[in-house]
Amino acid sequence: MIEIRRAGPADGDVLGEIHAAAWQAAYAPFFAPEFAAREVEHRRHRWHARIGAGPETVLLAAVDGRPLALTFFAASPDRGPGLAEIFSVYAHPDGWGGGVAAALMDATLRHLREDGFTRAHLWTLRDTPRSRRFYAKCGFQETGASRPYDFGDGNPLEQVEYERTC
Repeated sequence: MIEIRRAGPADGDVLGEIHAAAWQAAYAPFFAPEFAAREVEHRRHRWHARIGAGPETVLLAAVDGRPLALTFFAASPDRGPGLAEIFSVYAHPDGWGGGVAAALMDATLRHLREDGFTRAHLWTLRDTPRSRRFYAKCGFQETGASRPYDFGDGNPLEQVEYERTC
């Protein structure tokens, strides 16, 4: 059974573990091993400061009581009204292919609609076919926009934008 709820301050460690495991599996291969290891560790601890620090919402999805996926979203900071940005979508690799991320995305979009948003957009790395297939399966379409994104190692990677109606 998949349960989805709003994350709270007590969920910082769980969110960090999901983020670290997903980031290690999907992104670490793009970086030097030392940098990747530091970034994985950083992701384990950054969620405590994020929860409740701003207007963003964090949703947490669990399967049979085990937390396996998260989304982090808010009004788009650089776009007009009615557009939300989904800043993070991470699923623990143990949940990949099991439907938890899709259920969480449905809940995220429902939450955005209820908050009055009409569209949502997000950015993902161009060279991550798994995430790009997932977003397409969830009804997102590429906008044609791209941008370089530097994770902090001085070597920007190309991100592509996806958007859909809520």
